[in-house]
Amino acid sequence: MSDTQSRDQAQTLAAGAAAGAGLLAFLAAIATRRAPRWLRVTVILGLVAIASGAGIYAYRYSRQPTTLTVAAGSLDGDAPKLMEAIAARLAVTKAPVRLKVVDELTAADATASFAAGKTDLAVVRPDVGDLSSARTLMIVARAVVLIIALPGSNVTSMDNLKGKTIGVIGGAMNHSVVQVLTREYDLERARTRFRDMLPAEVPQAVQAKQVQALLLVVPISENYISRIRDTLRATKGKVALVPIESAGAIANIQRAYESYELPKGTIRGSPAVPDEDLTTLRLPLYLVANKKISDDVAGALVKAVFDARRELSKEHPLLAQIAEPDKDKDAFIPIHPGASQYFEDEQKSFFDKYGDQLFYGSMLLGMLTSMLAGVWRYMLKSDPGPQERPLSRLFGLMDRVREARDETELAQAEQEIDEILKLQLQQCAPGEIDAGEAAAVSLATHRLEHLVSQRRAALRSGVGSASIVRAV
Repeated sequence: MSDTQSRDQAQTLAAGAAAGAGLLAFLAAIATRRAPRWLRVTVILGLVAIASGAGIYAYRYSRQPTTLTVAAGSLDGDAPKLMEAIAARLAVTKAPVRLKVVDELTAADATASFAAGKTDLAVVRPDVGDLSSARTLMIVARAVVLIIALPGSNVTSMDNLKGKTIGVIGGAMNHSVVQVLTREYDLERARTRFRDMLPAEVPQAVQAKQVQALLLVVPISENYISRIRDTLRATKGKVALVPIESAGAIANIQRAYESYELPKGTIRGSPAVPDEDLTTLRLPLYLVANKKISDDVAGALVKAVFDARRELSKEHPLLAQIAEPDKDKDAFIPIHPGASQYFEDEQKSFFDKYGDQLFYGSMLLGMLTSMLAGVWRYMLKSDPGPQERPLSRLFGLMDRVREARDETELAQAEQEIDEILKLQLQQCAPGEIDAGEAAAVSLATHRLEHLVSQRRAALRSGVGSASIVRAV
């Protein structure tokens, strides 16, 4: 499971926990309405604390940077180093998206790891591996196909390679290039041989004249040009670059490639190699993302890398080649929608992305506010002590009525009965009056009214309190 998926699940769980705790707080307020005040406060505050904690956790987790894994590989180890440089720069600038580099041996291995779903991103060549799930984010660099004719080979064109042995530096990585050239120039029937070689094997093969030409695919940068010069330094005589005159026709059919004019003197200035602008093939090296990566994450990554491009290119000049990929719908590898939104300046603002949530959230907030206000009011409602309960006060009045000495005391008792009943109605919310208690209060009230009537009659007739007590 990727970091992005686990983040989404964690946010969903935290939000669910917060909502559930809020609902439980409301239900707890209803369920404990007859419980003591301290118990209501403890239960509801505990549930509110859980809801708040879940909400804070979801917010803080959502603010953490998203970490994506990226596979990169090359025989010289430069590709992983470049991605490590980008990852370090993103960490320094506190970008919302971070990279974890997975070092692979070759670009083919990086593509295989990406295709198997082991990484979220990869640095790939478009002519190698399964890229059906890939969507381009950017061009990291461009690699140029170079065919170097060695001294004594008398090779000046692709036709001259027929019957010769060509050393393929990088081996299997460049088999796709070999197949394209073999079909275009019918090299198989001409018995042209291709020999896979590692960079370390080149000097010995050149000195022993085991190969008449070298084929390699490298970015054009000072670092790589210096390596080519070092490899050719041991050769005696003039080397030459072989043009691929059919590069345009090949690019029209094999869309992973493009025709390219290599400037004069790129490899060596004096004598110039090549001695004039040279037609050859070129292919981009893409940073691709799985098509399931969200648009927001992809766009944030592209923005962070392009913002850091200037600083990165100072230490790693090759990264100055970082560029926009082909944005056409029929591009060889489609561009990721998130990257496209960044390049087209169509990234959604906060209100564009969350406008509906804010609208409905405000409505929900209003409802929750009313609900919580009711819960808070009920939670803080004072607990009536035993002596303050209506029944207790009514029964306490009975002795006062029996011992009343005049009409004034009876009138005071009747007024207090009215106040008790009025207060009871004010303290009980509509629909929450306990039926049993209400019946008991009604009986006690009738009993008191009967006592008041009897005591008033006794006072008027001059009968003492003892007789009224016996009568009752």
